Amino acid sequence: MKKSMIGGALCRTAAAAACLAAGALPVAAANPAVAANESLALKSGSEYLMVANYPNNLNVVDLATERVYKTCALPDAFGPGTTQISPDRRTAYVLNNRFGTIYGVELDTCKVTFRAEMSQVENERAKSIASFTVSPDGKELYAVQNPTMINRDHYRVGEPRFAVYDTSGGLEAKPVRVFPAPRQANIMQAGDDGTIYLAGPNIYKVDVKTGEMTVALPIRDWQRPTHAPLDVLYIWPVQTPQRDFTILYTTAKFQDEKQDMATAEYQYGFLNVDLKSGDTEAREFGPLTEIYFTGMRSPKDRNVIYGLLHRLTKYDIAQQKLVQAAELDHTYYTLLTNQAGSRLYLTGTFNDISIHDADTLAKVGQVKLPGGDMSLGTGQVFVR
Repeated sequence: MKKSMIGGALCRTAAAAACLAAGALPVAAANPAVAANESLALKSGSEYLMVANYPNNLNVVDLATERVYKTCALPDAFGPGTTQISPDRRTAYVLNNRFGTIYGVELDTCKVTFRAEMSQVENERAKSIASFTVSPDGKELYAVQNPTMINRDHYRVGEPRFAVYDTSGGLEAKPVRVFPAPRQANIMQAGDDGTIYLAGPNIYKVDVKTGEMTVALPIRDWQRPTHAPLDVLYIWPVQTPQRDFTILYTTAKFQDEKQDMATAEYQYGFLNVDLKSGDTEAREFGPLTEIYFTGMRSPKDRNVIYGLLHRLTKYDIAQQKLVQAAELDHTYYTLLTNQAGSRLYLTGTFNDISIHDADTLAKVGQVKLPGGDMSLGTGQVFVR
């Protein structure tokens, strides 16, 4: 009997419809605490933070009360829990199921209304490495898929592809357009004019109608005789209130034309795309004294950038100077801010969100999430 891949598991063709239906629906009945608030609608004008965590939850935190407002039970398996919020703030899109499926979850009801498998044909296993986003009008969803054919005696790695989905495609959404994509592509964001900015070997500007890709900001191709090549590790696509697409990098500044790494000055910098205007910027902001996973410019002051991993830090960009640092209870991966820029929210790793004053970096609160850790999950702050 012919087999087909559904949600990372094999289903017989005769039972494929039942398997898909079972995988596409929340299983809140297994968790009464989750089921109790799934039908709780969000309030217009309220500010929320959403983030996924184990065993497979999507949590919505009310930032006014600093409490969990509701929790949606997600289908299939957890991981990585990368989220994007739709422009109308009604649908959460979640990359999950071990990097293999993107879901659209109606936040008012917790109902799954969209489902796109990254694997497209029989015996193919495709993953998206946090590389998806939604168009500014909410009508399309974009994802880079990395396929591998699973044969009886060997695997064959395929070419990455940039897939375009109609967000009204329902629970069996299929790509409406597919284009070649660069290898090592990860996070992306949508500009206000509909252009997609895709991070990979460089930050590419993508025409979603034709698939044409041009370099918006060089990473691998940034040739500076005064500096070593950039090193980038960034898989957290945060949708910021000021509409910045920011990625941190490390480099080394040479003392002279000898380019001696032993005497070089190691630096942190950022790559930034203003998604409202399309303007780009790349510059160093401070010495490399510790590692950060994510960073964010302040919505209140463009000269301030924060960094996060083992500590929460604040830099003066113009002076390339560390201004403040706060010790943390444990490591956090993802840095978020409210719309006003007065609060910082530290997410990722365990199941607690640490809340800090954006000016002083002092800890001012904490939210405990139901369930386990957030791991690599990327949260988002939004106003309904």
